[in-house]
Amino acid sequence: MSNQQAYIHGSSVTERERLALMNSLINQRCLNALQLAGERRVLDVGAGTGQFSKLMAQQLPADARIVAVERNPEQRDAALAGEFPAPGCEIDFRLGDAFDLPLRPAEWGTFDLAHTRFLLEHVANPLGVVQQMVKAVRPGGRIVLLDDDHDLLRLWPEPPHFQAVWQAYFESYRSIGNDPLVGRKLPELLHRAGAIPQRIDYVLYGACVNQPGFQGIVDNLVGVFEGARNTVLATGAVKGSDYEHAVAALRNYPAVPGASLWYVINFAEGIKPGRPST
Repeated sequence: MSNQQAYIHGSSVTERERLALMNSLINQRCLNALQLAGERRVLDVGAGTGQFSKLMAQQLPADARIVAVERNPEQRDAALAGEFPAPGCEIDFRLGDAFDLPLRPAEWGTFDLAHTRFLLEHVANPLGVVQQMVKAVRPGGRIVLLDDDHDLLRLWPEPPHFQAVWQAYFESYRSIGNDPLVGRKLPELLHRAGAIPQRIDYVLYGACVNQPGFQGIVDNLVGVFEGARNTVLATGAVKGSDYEHAVAALRNYPAVPGASLWYVINFAEGIKPGRPST
């Protein structure tokens, strides 16, 4: 199977701003689900602009170290240029591919935790990524996957044309060989990669009108549609006019009385079999 990686939203300044907004809305919830327990060596795969890596660094011991891997040079450069909050452990931002992690020979099999979020939905072979993560951790180490199952999104009252556009968004993933439903498959991926699935959870990413964060969540969804417009329309699954109507209705959604957006991010944790070295 191909190891193609295709991020349909691109890497423009606008997209980085959207990702920063999304991080501000969900990072603390993701951190709570992760349940850090004083790990000393952490691998963050697909670290993007590094916001979550930096949040983890604040929660780890001062002598801990995070290796944060990002394929896109612009994203990695943004991580290096951004603020490093203190206190925080060291973060080594490395440019590299999730299918061929840029680790030194002595680093393989040494990490206490390998983490990835919102990466597996954008690759044609998610198992290949998870296999690399399992190889990277020590026996007894944790592998944590967070990703989307796009079938779990519901808006009510539903904006005009929204469902048709969302289904076309599904097809844009499939058209490039990726899986919009990978979130439901995370424990199976852990098992197939040689880890022992031991916990599932979810991170709520939703709100109703008048609730803090609702405007930002809607703005993020608008940004998703804006960034993916060309790829979605290229599928032919939705008319351009319907797409524009749906985006316009979504922009106005925070003014709809009783509006709500329901979504969860799937979480799965596994451990690498074997006894930890002493």
